[in-house]
Amino acid sequence: MFERLSRGISEGRWHDLADLYAEDAVVDQPFVSAAPGHIEGRETIRAHFAGAAGMGLSLVAHNVVIHETADPEVVIAEFDYAVTGREGTATAANIQVLRIREGLIRATRDYHDHLAIARATGGVPALVTALTEATA
Repeated sequence: MFERLSRGISEGRWHDLADLYAEDAVVDQPFVSAAPGHIEGRETIRAHFAGAAGMGLSLVAHNVVIHETADPEVVIAEFDYAVTGREGTATAANIQVLRIREGLIRATRDYHDHLAIARATGGVPALVTALTEATA
C-alpha cells in the first residue's frame, strides 16, 4: 500500500490518492504548522490532495526503506522526496507510519521535512508567519 501511495505521489496522480484511504481514515502530520496537521475522513483527505495538486509541486520518493513490525497492519516507511517547486529543488526526509486494514489506509502519521518543501515551493514566508503566530 505504501508503494501505491508513494508511486501515486511521485507520478503526480493527486486526484487518485484519496481512494487508497478508508472512508473514516485519519492522517496526522505532527510537524505541520502552516496547514491542518490532523485530517479526518476520505473526502477531507481528497481535498488535501487537491490542494497539493494546485501547488505545482513534484515529489519523487527515493531511498525507500520499509521497516518490519510485529503488527501486520503497521508499515513504517523511511524515505526521501526529491522536491521540485517554483522556487527550486530540495531533498526532504520523511517517515510515515501507516495502519492498513482490508486493503485501505486506516491511519497514518506523516513526519515530513516541511522546511525543505517550503524552500522549494516559495512557502518559507507562510511557514515563518505560521511559526510566529504559534509562538505568540
